[in-house]
Amino acid sequence: MTTIRVLIADDQVMVRQGFTVLLDAEPDIEVVGQAVDGLDAVARAAELDPDVVLMDIRMPELGGIEATRRIAEAPDSRAKVLVLTTFDLDEYVYEALRAGASGFLLKDASAAELAQAVRVVAAGEALLAPNITKRLIAEFSRISGTAPAPSQARIGELTERETEVLSLVARGLSNAEIAGALVVAEQTVKTHVSRILLKLGLRDRTQAAVFAYDTGLVRPSGH
Repeated sequence: MTTIRVLIADDQVMVRQGFTVLLDAEPDIEVVGQAVDGLDAVARAAELDPDVVLMDIRMPELGGIEATRRIAEAPDSRAKVLVLTTFDLDEYVYEALRAGASGFLLKDASAAELAQAVRVVAAGEALLAPNITKRLIAEFSRISGTAPAPSQARIGELTERETEVLSLVARGLSNAEIAGALVVAEQTVKTHVSRILLKLGLRDRTQAAVFAYDTGLVRPSGH
């Protein structure tokens, strides 16, 4: 069994300790460190090379959004950032996604939800569930449509089938659902998704979905 290495970044000691106890109780998850603010999170992520960073948004010294951006942009970083938020779909979640976060989790999530979220993000899957992906990404796109869009030229690097798969990923479909829609094997879909991420320089399905909305390949009205 592969152990998922987690770094917890939160300025509240009770939150850090609580999440550490919950996650260390899981057989496949290990908390390898804690960070007290954004600057500490960036430094500890570089030092410890975790698989997942649980990132609070509102922290002193350096906020979680900028810390997420620095971790995501670090040349050798492989960490996926899971943003911790108090309110479902608050505005900071969208900024965090654009900064490179792979998903979000409410701070009052149960132990089972916390562990599952860590596993999902570590595996590079969609946010936490297809219905959340649809709702979150569509709303994210709607309120942030004035932000600069990535280069349209990058879409041109994809084949017609890859572009089709990307649009379905952005609509929150799982690999199995995409396979059913396109009448192909699920493994074929997995291969397409891997090639899409490689060609576009993206780290997971969440960032692929954000890219699809940012470039106008998929629009919120399509939901």
